[in-house]
Amino acid sequence: MEWKKSFLDLTMVSLGFLATIVYHAWLWHKVRTQPYSTIIGTNVAGRRLWVLAIMKDNDKKNILAVQTIRNAIMSSTLMATTSILLCTSLAAVIGSTYDANKPLNKATIIDGGAHQHDEDEFMVAIKYFTLLLIFLFAFLFCSLSIRFLNQVNFLINSPQDSMAMVTPEYVSELLEKGFILNTVGNRLFYTALPLLLWIFGNGILRGTHHDQVMMRREMEEMGKMLVVSV
Repeated sequence: MEWKKSFLDLTMVSLGFLATIVYHAWLWHKVRTQPYSTIIGTNVAGRRLWVLAIMKDNDKKNILAVQTIRNAIMSSTLMATTSILLCTSLAAVIGSTYDANKPLNKATIIDGGAHQHDEDEFMVAIKYFTLLLIFLFAFLFCSLSIRFLNQVNFLINSPQDSMAMVTPEYVSELLEKGFILNTVGNRLFYTALPLLLWIFGNGILRGTHHDQVMMRREMEEMGKMLVVSV
């Protein structure tokens, strides 16, 4: 196997993952130190106030609470369903393309739709396996998010008294866990989208991770969002 042919692919994908990891490390630090300068920190504070208001006046707002959480569950369900469908499709492609009883030889793929060329089969298998792994984890996180949101759906309507075990702080914590898991699942799903282009060649992959990171930064910084809205 000639690694020189795959060196550019591995380098570009590694740099793309590195840029994504560095951005999310910076975002995590930003949320921890300056939460109200990001959309994530502002939304967390808003959801805590929302839970407090719902549970304080639950007799009048219980239907609103159930409908709102149901919408969040539907969003997580959509992402989980899409992720597992893509996993099934990739597994079907891998199973129909590669024979586990035969050694890895050469595979023929279409690069840019213009011509065909031989590429190392091991490299093609890495591409499919990477996508399959990312979509599996996206499905896992979205499924766990649904579990927490379902618990909130029950607990947010629990009666409040002096001896109540279910407090607004506890419900807010469960709600935040559900939204964090949903966010992680969504971001894994979006990270895999540029890798889908990687199957058709490294030329299409150039710059997609960088553009995605820059777009996320523009959308998630509170100051820039205020400037855009004005």
